Amino acid sequence: MQNFDVKKTTAEAVKWIQDWFEINGKGCNAVIGISGGKDSSVVAALCVEALGKDRVIGVLMPNGEQPDIDCSKQLVAHLDIPFYTCNVQKAVDGVLESLTESGVEITRQTRVNLPPRIRMSTLYALSQSMNGRVANTCNLSEDWVGYSTRYGDAAGDFAPLGKLTVQEVKAIGKYLNLPVNLVEKVPSDGLTDRTDEDNLGFTYAVLDKYIRTGVCEDEATKARIDRLHVMNEFKLKPIPCYEYQPK
Repeated sequence: MQNFDVKKTTAEAVKWIQDWFEINGKGCNAVIGISGGKDSSVVAALCVEALGKDRVIGVLMPNGEQPDIDCSKQLVAHLDIPFYTCNVQKAVDGVLESLTESGVEITRQTRVNLPPRIRMSTLYALSQSMNGRVANTCNLSEDWVGYSTRYGDAAGDFAPLGKLTVQEVKAIGKYLNLPVNLVEKVPSDGLTDRTDEDNLGFTYAVLDKYIRTGVCEDEATKARIDRLHVMNEFKLKPIPCYEYQPK
């Protein structure tokens, strides 16, 4: 982090968003799923800087009762952006019920990953109805170890944070004067009392240092990070296609 120029990086990210919309969505709105955590908060703030608050649409998507929904509401109020609330519980429950009725035994991973995929479908549905482009809110650290849902939060039309680590994203959030409780909010899996770092087995600070410097003092942690990276790298690549060669 000692070499991270937050002012320069923020300005470049804002310009990148502006340039991207000029080519891929001139006059379109940025549509962002607002979780109330650092990533969606920073993406929304960057888009406000780039496009103006009237062209940034927040979407709150609780799955039934969301204990921290106030954080999402705090963010949209802080940025003064228009927002919509769409509860995805009926859609999630409907798919799970249909699978169960078909004889499928629902796994824990299915229950974890289905809501993000339903949320992404919701974002695209709203985006198509409101002249929008959907923001991807993943950061480099989470992507590095596969801590995202393919075709869920890992989807989107543009990704302002995709090459930035957790520590760098936090620095931008503070530079943009976002509420500290949102920037420093500890991410959790939403199913238990365990944090993302609990589930990963290492901290994002350790991961970020390894990504940027190649240094990880603990060999067991280094091996685990490397294993997760190799296992999940396919998520970051385009879908492989059979290269048919016509005669």
